[in-house]
Amino acid sequence: MPTPPAPPASAPREAAERAPLQRRTLIVLAVTQVIGTIGVGVAPSIGILLASEVTASETWAGLARTASTLGAALAGLPLGMLAGRFGRRFALSSGWWTAALGAGILVIAAQASLVVPLFLGLLLIGVGSAVSLQARFAATDLADPRHRGRALALIVWVGTLGSVLGPNLGLPGGAVGAAVGLSVYAAAFLIAAVALFLAGTLVFLLLRPDPLQVLAADAPAAAPPVPGAARPARGERLRLLVSELRERPRVRYAVLAILTAQAVMASIMTMTPVHIVHEGGSVNLVGVTISLHVAGMFAFAPLVGMLADRFGPRAIIGAGVGILLISLGVGAALSTSTAGVILALILLGLGWSFVNVSASALFTAAVPDAVRASSQGAVDASANLVAAVAAFAAGPLLAVSSFPVLSIIAILALAPLAAATLRHGTAGAGRG
Repeated sequence: MPTPPAPPASAPREAAERAPLQRRTLIVLAVTQVIGTIGVGVAPSIGILLASEVTASETWAGLARTASTLGAALAGLPLGMLAGRFGRRFALSSGWWTAALGAGILVIAAQASLVVPLFLGLLLIGVGSAVSLQARFAATDLADPRHRGRALALIVWVGTLGSVLGPNLGLPGGAVGAAVGLSVYAAAFLIAAVALFLAGTLVFLLLRPDPLQVLAADAPAAAPPVPGAARPARGERLRLLVSELRERPRVRYAVLAILTAQAVMASIMTMTPVHIVHEGGSVNLVGVTISLHVAGMFAFAPLVGMLADRFGPRAIIGAGVGILLISLGVGAALSTSTAGVILALILLGLGWSFVNVSASALFTAAVPDAVRASSQGAVDASANLVAAVAAFAAGPLLAVSSFPVLSIIAILALAPLAAATLRHGTAGAGRG
């Protein structure tokens, strides 16, 4: 009797060949994520304060505060399309360089108190947020399917350093400004511009071979050819993504989780600096609070990824929803307490991490390779667009009500995700 072929033997060999490439990819992504997020992290604190100072209008300041989030929303889908066509290296480097240009424009806006360059600069620097999100997906391209959550979470986690340092660039900005004759805000954005440009250059030079192109090249060997299975055109990829959302409950559930967490987090985080200042807090207190919030978002990401791999995304998303509810309850009850607001912001970041990391890993596992990059970009674009709308709406809500009311509205916004998570038959809720 003839010996049958042994395809299982080829799988470990392929995995062994991919392992060094995956390690190299993770190292490059980790280094550039730290450097790039230093530049991006300046927008949530110094960018918000600069917007209030330059515009001298709460309405215009509200628009400026959401400009960077809108920039991330507008960039998400194009970056995904670029990755799908030219690879992760081209998409990520282009995004970091675009954000560097935005930071450079903000140097001029801050120094000369110019409104139009302020909006344009914040819009462009927001592209860096979209790149940071895309990098977490790039970490999963060559990852072992059993460890996708861990790989994704690692890149989220290493961004902690940059994201915590970014909101506090006012301190080194003061020293740099004194040396080169710039204002504190202008000097902070100059530091951000250098960091973002360096991140783009490093990823362009070092992310070789490109992980997404390696994945695409291996696809024919991993599956038998199917007639008509060539790389879909751009319009076809969008139609396939819509089809995935319509036909796969796991995909819908993951998208709902990502969008909800982003909207809740953005609405509260964006208005917290304004609330702190209204309560008599200082600029330094704003920086510390946002830094602790960002630490909550990213510091525990590796643990979250391992938990998602071990127990399945739905359980960890459910835990994240619970943490978000506690955070919002603390914010509503202790809104006049500095310690209470800081605790609420830390828990807000932690809850976001639980939901976002788990839902992102679930989404990556649920969509086919043919539309992976473009669909990831579309989800990131949608998440940032929802966040921009939520952050903008939060301004008038805070103006006519209070921080506790804003927290209660955010609790109500969590209801659909909580219901979907508790529903036993939710298909993406389970493992794999």
